[in-house]
Amino acid sequence: MSQPLPPLNALRAFEAAARLESFSAAANELFVTHGAVSKQIKQLEEWLGIKLFERSGGRVKLSDTGWRYLVQVQDGFDIIANATAQLQQPNRQRRLVINSTPTLAMHWLLPQLTDFQRQHPDVELRLVTSDRDVSRLDSPFDLAIRRGPGDWPGYISKPFLDEWEIPLCSPTLLERNAIHTPADLARHTLLYADTRPTAWQRWLTLAGVPELKPAATQQFDHFYLALQAAMDGLGITLGPLPMMQAEIDAGTLVAPLSGPTVRVRGYCWITPRAVMNDPAITAFCQWLEARAAALEPV
Repeated sequence: MSQPLPPLNALRAFEAAARLESFSAAANELFVTHGAVSKQIKQLEEWLGIKLFERSGGRVKLSDTGWRYLVQVQDGFDIIANATAQLQQPNRQRRLVINSTPTLAMHWLLPQLTDFQRQHPDVELRLVTSDRDVSRLDSPFDLAIRRGPGDWPGYISKPFLDEWEIPLCSPTLLERNAIHTPADLARHTLLYADTRPTAWQRWLTLAGVPELKPAATQQFDHFYLALQAAMDGLGITLGPLPMMQAEIDAGTLVAPLSGPTVRVRGYCWITPRAVMNDPAITAFCQWLEARAAALEPV
């Protein structure tokens, strides 16, 4: 005999309210009233015999038990959704939604995707970029790539690409003002990114010039803008290797100093636990690992 299940409408109301952290937002998403969501969640709590939300002064907050239950409920819904999609489209091309950080997507992943598509012509790839935590994404994905390792409840993850940082600049900038030692950076503009606020101080400290004062600095909200500024000759950035190796090989960027190369957080692939056995996702994860393993060590 199958195990008894809670009311499915109550589960839907709970998942939406917990994910959106709001009964009102859940009501809008489900096209019902605030009272209907509240009633469904109360029904679920009574069925379980457990409080999923903490209520205080007219406000609600998901309890620790509620958080653990949310992960399992979302896994269950993902399994149902994935099984339904495969049943409805047995002979159609499989679409994978890949959510990657912008810099990695632009400089490492996108230039290599033709190789995956050549090996797997039956899989259609949709590449989306975001820096947000995977638990806060507005749209669903099959696989995400984030710096890690990290704590992602409800997901399976694995590191696949290491990263090192070293100063990079355009060849024309170096011709105008040579750099022979880390101290020479004091004559240049250093390019900073909001997404990597401590990168330069970490590198300068390891290079033995922690008190170095550059001629100027420029700040960018995204790392890929700092990289583009470096290619355009606006200053020097801390470029990631091996991500930017293609630009170095092409002569668009140069590394004026041989070191130090500073190892920083690498990249992990992340996929919802519910779809971890999907053949297309497995193939993409294996492809990512193989491409990263083929890179020459820094």
